[in-house]
Amino acid sequence: MSLLEVRDLHTSFFTTAGEVKAVNGLSFSLDEGKVLGIVGESGSGKSVTAYSILQILTHPGKIVSGSIKFNGTELVGKSDEEMRKIRGNNISIIFQDPMTSLNPTYTIGRQLMEAILLHTDRNRQEARERALEMLQLVNVNEPKKRLEQYPYELSGGMRQRVMIAMALACEPDILIADEPTTALDVTIQAQILELMQDLQKKLGMAIIMITHDLGVVAQLCDEVIVMYAGSVCERGTADAIFYHPAHEYTRGLMRSIPRDENNGMRLQPITGTPIDLLNMPAGCPFAPRCDRAMKICLQKKAEEIWIGEDHISGCWLNVKDLLERGIDTAEGVGGDE
Repeated sequence: MSLLEVRDLHTSFFTTAGEVKAVNGLSFSLDEGKVLGIVGESGSGKSVTAYSILQILTHPGKIVSGSIKFNGTELVGKSDEEMRKIRGNNISIIFQDPMTSLNPTYTIGRQLMEAILLHTDRNRQEARERALEMLQLVNVNEPKKRLEQYPYELSGGMRQRVMIAMALACEPDILIADEPTTALDVTIQAQILELMQDLQKKLGMAIIMITHDLGVVAQLCDEVIVMYAGSVCERGTADAIFYHPAHEYTRGLMRSIPRDENNGMRLQPITGTPIDLLNMPAGCPFAPRCDRAMKICLQKKAEEIWIGEDHISGCWLNVKDLLERGIDTAEGVGGDE
């Protein structure tokens, strides 16, 4: 049994202008000790997926339908009090911006201790010792001094390490990292990613890495989900996604990455603008921006099919390719395994 199972998740925001379908039929599973990457541009539904798992959606957001099971226990429909026992203890999250996530009026020590006291039965002295231990674990220098400091006294990289320490303080089974390297310079990004790799191996936890940075995915993730406009474009192992991208959106993301071999040539951006989630097309949400879109792409969304033993994609071009090769699309390549 998977540690986390998400099935046909639909999350919407009900605004005065209409229903914004932020997550539209997402399904995935996460096994113990694995790292799953969720990739996509801003507005693709990555963060909303994380907030749905933890049931921390703010008004007017709401899970419309679907199932989220942790260790076989259904989370959708649980009360806030029941979810409080799961958040931090079993599933933790590192939010995007540590400066706004940390309370500027409280010391680092107080904020770390608050999380520990809330989710464990430790007393204040034990909580302080645990806070110090966690700062040492994430390689914060002068940890005793940092406990007495305020967030504004720390650098961006240091604040991010504090956020990681806070998320790991109660030894969760799953860590959700929502854009953990946003707004950090390249050197600090590399340090944070190396730290997360080391901690994942040391603690054996599962990680959901939410990012728009494909370099982060390549470095950390075992499996990858590529999202666009709340829907899954393709999924598979990191190697399958990087070396054999099957959906036109994924290929567009790959073409837009700066590479050494570009030799000063212009990058190829994805043309067009992100789709209006209030007016979703009947077919593939990426079709209006796709240079190879066919008539059927605008009319009907393609079902996900196997295009490799560890690779699934939902694109009519893949269906066309399999049919031309005489392969049954119901099974696909490796679909019967």
